[in-house]
Amino acid sequence: MEFPADAFLPGPRVTIPGAVGGSLSDLTFAAKDLFDVAGHRTGGGNPDWAATHPVPTTHAWAVQALLGAGANLVGKTVTCEISLGILGFNAFDGTPPNPAAPGCLPGGSSSGSASAVAAGLCDIALGTDSGGSVRVPSSLCGLYGMRPSLGAVSMEGVCRQAPTYDTVGWFARDAATFARAAEVLLGTPLPAPEAAGLLVAEDAFAFADPDLADALRPAVARIGAFIGGATATSIAEPGELEVWASQRNILQRAESWQTFRGWIEAVNPRFGFNVARNLTMASSITSEQVALANVARRRVVERARLLLEGGALLCTPTTPFTAPPLGLPLSELDRYSARIGLLTSFAGLVGLPQISLPVATIGGKPAGLSLIGWRGADARLAAIAKALEANA
Repeated sequence: MEFPADAFLPGPRVTIPGAVGGSLSDLTFAAKDLFDVAGHRTGGGNPDWAATHPVPTTHAWAVQALLGAGANLVGKTVTCEISLGILGFNAFDGTPPNPAAPGCLPGGSSSGSASAVAAGLCDIALGTDSGGSVRVPSSLCGLYGMRPSLGAVSMEGVCRQAPTYDTVGWFARDAATFARAAEVLLGTPLPAPEAAGLLVAEDAFAFADPDLADALRPAVARIGAFIGGATATSIAEPGELEVWASQRNILQRAESWQTFRGWIEAVNPRFGFNVARNLTMASSITSEQVALANVARRRVVERARLLLEGGALLCTPTTPFTAPPLGLPLSELDRYSARIGLLTSFAGLVGLPQISLPVATIGGKPAGLSLIGWRGADARLAAIAKALEANA
């Protein structure tokens, strides 16, 4: 499945200068085409979404925050349709290239944002992450990227998908730039890194390709030594991660159907097959299925609280593999997507912050290592990434 495209939307670039003299005035940024930019249509990666929604008159909060800090907007980037995708392809706007792994998928749905940063076309890019759409392209494109705590960065002016999962995240090529953006978007100075210990989720590492897991181990040891020592643990009991991923899928799809149902029923929009199929499945999820999935979610919250509320950080591979090649059939892409969900569901179900660090390369392709903290640890994660880079 190949729809080659650029990172940016077709047509003239959307450009807006940042405020003079701001803390980010030497930086450029791009925004995923789910973020409102005043005077420019928000396309959502779907032609019928663009055609049936009014042109915004105000900027999304995150766009305004970066502009207000002096960063210059240099374009809007391709997204999977209405954010429903994890590998980065779009039947209408195309698949952005992966500069770090040519000929491979960039990861989605914030695919264009990751592609633009990886290619050096901007310093920072805004994305959204519900099921992994910042974390996954960060790993596959060799970038720093974060899914913040739920609600830590305002979603005002952003196309929603699943409200109890949706977050605004961002990408950068280096940790120092990432941290500067973090201070603006999180609204707080970064703290000094704390030595509260690293929990290494061995069950998560077991889901990764063996060569990828091995390639991440030196970084795990280095981070453990930096923050107070590493301890092996398991996120879940045997078999639970698979259950949690399937139940997260039910909950997120059920929420996405409620988000888009009114528009779909009124407009009967065009979709690529994979998006139409997933929305059709979402429309058949029952209230009983949702109730059962919420039981699993409460179990995940209890486990996360036990592991992380005391300040320790959890370490996992961000993705279980490096970037898949372009041109794979949909059935194979589905298998890749399902494997991703085994690693991304934990933070999503609990609303936890998770940062992906570009620490390894396997066969010339990057792989990310994730640090997950308890709710509110966002600035701390960015500070650790910055300190690790400075002491490399």
